[in-house]
Amino acid sequence: MNYRAYQQIIRRKSRQISVGSVKVGGDAPISTQTMTNTLTTDVDGTVAQIRLAEKAGVDIVRVSCPDQESTKALKEIVRQANVPIVADIHFHYRRAIEAAEAGAACLRINPGNIGSAERVREVVKAARDHGCSIRIGVNAGSLEKHLLEKYGEPNPDALVESALEHAKILQDHDFHEFKISVKASDVFLAVAAYQQLAEVCDHPLHIGVTEAGGLRTGTVKSSIGLGSLLWAGIGDTMRVSLSAEPEEEVRVAWEILKSLGLRHRGVRIISCPSCARQGFDVIRTVQALEERLEHIETPLTLSIIGCVVNGPGEALMTDLGITGGGAGRHMVYSAGRQDHTIEKESMIDHVVDLVEQRAEAIRHAEAKALAEAAPAGAAPAEAAE
Repeated sequence: MNYRAYQQIIRRKSRQISVGSVKVGGDAPISTQTMTNTLTTDVDGTVAQIRLAEKAGVDIVRVSCPDQESTKALKEIVRQANVPIVADIHFHYRRAIEAAEAGAACLRINPGNIGSAERVREVVKAARDHGCSIRIGVNAGSLEKHLLEKYGEPNPDALVESALEHAKILQDHDFHEFKISVKASDVFLAVAAYQQLAEVCDHPLHIGVTEAGGLRTGTVKSSIGLGSLLWAGIGDTMRVSLSAEPEEEVRVAWEILKSLGLRHRGVRIISCPSCARQGFDVIRTVQALEERLEHIETPLTLSIIGCVVNGPGEALMTDLGITGGGAGRHMVYSAGRQDHTIEKESMIDHVVDLVEQRAEAIRHAEAKALAEAAPAGAAPAEAAE
């Protein structure tokens, strides 16, 4: 069997909802999320953090709304943001209504935790009136008392039962624009809960390993947990939860999606771990290129290999490549073929220039193809956007 047959991920069939302008579920791309950690009342600080997440490629941003001052500030944050904003609500139904009125695209709330049936009706009405979707957010660390008494501890059955109980409340109000998460800090528990939930409903799933840890530890845990789910076709939107800046969560999420071929954005660098054969400092070169190529959004592959053992072979499968050579001169590959050599001193600047030129050529070719495919008299693609 051709090895590419193993690369095909068949996604679970789910209903599609809208989080503002972003579609979640169905055949929509798996969206990336993060959450601000500034005081929501600090509008400038919160918007600045959202801007950094947008630059990293975020699709949806969540903002906490613990009090009335926060929901008042939310209106201006929503106005300035370029991505849909989710309002994070816990327990207080009035905050949910205020957030919907302020323009939130989605409410993160568990309907069973906000009080009486009348309060639930008011929240659902506000969501419906203002075009809000809802995320039911079940967490192993805050399960309902009756489920802990029933199961003795947080387990997949308890998480799924909690999620379905909350979902039924919304369904009983004929509200179906919602997604569900069943998060845990334990990778095995989180994955098992999502697998079980995916089998018993068709609601879109927001996946995540909650409270995963710092940048290194959290990245590893999230990659294992979310990677396992995504490989199995489970997950419609995702957040990587790190004790790190929000834009780092977005970068890690994108790397997970890119590694599985589920989405493509920016430069994907294939690089060797380096050894005594290297013709240049691979580690420092890759670090410098990662920083200097962050602004590139066009999908490109770049191989950075320190010597000729694997360099030519890797270059065959990348758009651009560098292989270390002797006497301080290194081979540059373009589309898998030897193109020219470059001296070590100017190599990084040269690679950045080549990537920028290739990205611009790809964008130009795509725009031309769109223009040629457009019906006669239609506006150019750039104008339409």
